[in-house]
Amino acid sequence: MIKKILSRISTNLFVVALFVFACVFLVSIYLNEKRMLEQVIQRLSADSRVAEVLVTGLKIDPETKQKRTTIKFLEYSADNKPLPPKYFTFSGDIIQFQSMVIRFDDLYVKKGHPLKGKSAYLFMRAFSLKDNGAEVFDITKINEVPSGYVVTSPKNLFEKMLWQRFWKYALDMDQAKLAGVKNAQIEAPGSRFVPGMLYTIKIEHDGGLRIDSQPLSPILKGENII
Repeated sequence: MIKKILSRISTNLFVVALFVFACVFLVSIYLNEKRMLEQVIQRLSADSRVAEVLVTGLKIDPETKQKRTTIKFLEYSADNKPLPPKYFTFSGDIIQFQSMVIRFDDLYVKKGHPLKGKSAYLFMRAFSLKDNGAEVFDITKINEVPSGYVVTSPKNLFEKMLWQRFWKYALDMDQAKLAGVKNAQIEAPGSRFVPGMLYTIKIEHDGGLRIDSQPLSPILKGENII
């Protein structure tokens, strides 16, 4: 009799333990799927700072009212380190940045692929359109190793081949598709650039470039920062 009771208790405990284990297992699967979904959404909606722009000079001709706007263009490397700044002066204050943007298949973005987990970009020119043409300043020329990205000797063949491959993906969609590239195109985001504002150029991990702006901190007003 006692053995039967103990056997039933043992069976009941086993069933309860099995039920608890199943519940924990299902909850674990749910939480893991929820976490993965959140990561996918985060990767698809994430962005990164790639450059900052600041107006460092503004002159207005008293007779013609023509503006001469000087900007400081500061690009950041993949590890978020500033590259040597560039200064450009334009007749006016509406300025655009021509860029090559390569979007990879969403699968790479979702998985957070180390090389293809977000869109690739390369700044090519800064320019301002005019009625009689355009004012253009080169940042990176096609088929050259971008200044600021050189990690070895300029004569290093491997590095040269690496960037040739980049331009091949950018300009030849048949080659690009074989490498998991969804789209490659030239974009030219622009804005009106005025003193007292900090302009941040960002790359969306599954998209292109955009320009955000915000006022400089009041503490910087009137100061010549060294």
